[in-house]
Amino acid sequence: MAVATNTSSLDAKIKKAKEDLDAHLRETIAWHFSPDTGCPFWLDKAKELKINPIKDVQSYEDLRIFGHFEDEWLRGGPLNKWIPRGLEGKPTYVFETGGTTGIPKSRIAFDDFRTDYELFSHTLPEKYFPKGSNWLMLGPSGPRRLRLAVEHLCQYRGGICFCVDLDPRWVIKLIKKGWHEHLEAYKDHVIDQAITILGAGHDIRCMFTTPKLLESLALRLQQAGSSIGKVGITGIFSGGTEFTPQWNRFAHEELLDGAYMTPTYGNTLMGLAASGPSTPENNYKITYYAPQPRAVIQVVDFDDYNKPVEYGQTGRVKLTTLTKEFFVPNFMERDEGEREQPYDKYPWDGVSGVRPFHVLAATTTVGVY
Repeated sequence: MAVATNTSSLDAKIKKAKEDLDAHLRETIAWHFSPDTGCPFWLDKAKELKINPIKDVQSYEDLRIFGHFEDEWLRGGPLNKWIPRGLEGKPTYVFETGGTTGIPKSRIAFDDFRTDYELFSHTLPEKYFPKGSNWLMLGPSGPRRLRLAVEHLCQYRGGICFCVDLDPRWVIKLIKKGWHEHLEAYKDHVIDQAITILGAGHDIRCMFTTPKLLESLALRLQQAGSSIGKVGITGIFSGGTEFTPQWNRFAHEELLDGAYMTPTYGNTLMGLAASGPSTPENNYKITYYAPQPRAVIQVVDFDDYNKPVEYGQTGRVKLTTLTKEFFVPNFMERDEGEREQPYDKYPWDGVSGVRPFHVLAATTTVGVY
């Protein structure tokens, strides 16, 4: 009887989540395609496609009328084409992705990065991420959303954020050129900064970093007779395609020294997807759930991007972003993974085993991630 009740409860949550998504979608469409509040790009695109999105898009499935969002639309300016008229005059940020070759993709932002990380903040257990704690941001700096977002997360939780200088574009150039000695020197330079900050009496308890940098930091501390735990770190959130179940197990057994770590999956377009439980009981499997209804992830067939794969099957990750600042329908990520079932906390589809899309994997350089 208990199983049936739980199943019934989950089914109800899944149904409610779908209803909430469709309602949020209609609000977002009405905003972006109203002449008073929409942005020039989407108002022009609707005319080009000869569609009336406010009438034609009533549910998530209706988004297929837009086709697939093209990478190239985000390369180059003018960025003003993306600014919704309803937000004109607000201080505007620009965040970039990639940029190792050619013109980087750019997106405008106002408050989305703050909202996304405030929502994520509520998923962090206070036992390991105490309110008022200071943080170390050991990750990419420069024109990336991540640095400001982590800093805001720290401030939102009442702490002060300490950051390092890290240029991931230079790291990728070193990898591509095969300059391994220079790569090691640059990695040492970044870890030196972290060690200096951690040893300066700032009482840092929490940290964001990438798997590769966490491993480098932990090994350096161990060489000095210390550890992640001994320098006072109790909570870590980390993310990147290098975050495999095998590495997750290794980190818990060899690197963390009792610190709590939660995996995340995010980018400049989506925001931040939190993970379900990742423990020895499920072999450290990592499943990510997008921050629906603000963003939606689907795992779709490699040959038909409008067709979700079956649960447990492998497909390409498709992202839709639905905020007043930014509307991105049907963006094909450079990742693939397995479609996962909804569960009580996140009653919508998840994705596990995230890794570079196999068609592009040979040309993808992971860098510091």
